Amino acid sequence: MGTNGSTVLVPLRQGLPPIDPSAVSSSASCALPARYEAVGGARKFTRSTLCQWELENRFDDVALVVSELVTNALRHALPSDTPRENDPPVRLHLMRWSSRLVCAVRDPSHQGPAARESDDFSAESGRGLFLVDSFSDSWGWHPLAGTLDGKVVWALFRLRPES
Repeated sequence: MGTNGSTVLVPLRQGLPPIDPSAVSSSASCALPARYEAVGGARKFTRSTLCQWELENRFDDVALVVSELVTNALRHALPSDTPRENDPPVRLHLMRWSSRLVCAVRDPSHQGPAARESDDFSAESGRGLFLVDSFSDSWGWHPLAGTLDGKVVWALFRLRPES
């Protein structure tokens, strides 16, 4: 389901030294169909990738954030006439440097993610970005340029050296 390659996301500098895009030690990505079942596929891809990178201990937090980012892309970023089988419109990217891990979800929308305005935490939805903010070290989004259309929403996790 995944492909390996280098994906550069800017800006990813909040509170960390600048990164050299060519210094990505590992990266993987997968296309996700425009179906809610894709969220489970994204979690499975994340588990497999983190296991390959010996980062299994980060799975719970990373999987929660990946689930929220993919769900938001499927729910809010796809036009109603999105083809269901051809050219999957959502893509999950995982990138690892020695001191950080980035999860990024690309979608075709130009609209930035909107945080919840209400404090009603008993509501059944609308807390996704609050969870992303709570479980990652930082997150953000930026529009795509060039031949790619849409935006990328990303979350950054700091990796602590093994003791």
